[in-house]
Amino acid sequence: METLEPNTAAVSLRVRDARFVAKVKVTPAGLLAIGGLVSGILLSTSVLVWTATNVARRRPLTAALLAKG
Repeated sequence: METLEPNTAAVSLRVRDARFVAKVKVTPAGLLAIGGLVSGILLSTSVLVWTATNVARRRPLTAALLAKG
């Protein structure tokens, strides 16, 4: 079975006297895991927004009264 090489990324940032250097190595399986985590976060955020705006969709009069108060 062939071993896949990890993908690498590096970034260097300098602001005045401060310097930041970061380097990351990720395997294809790691990229798949990261993609799954990000998609889970985005899906859960959309559920939270849908739930938070539920009153405004179901009861526009109540939402208008709450906005005034």
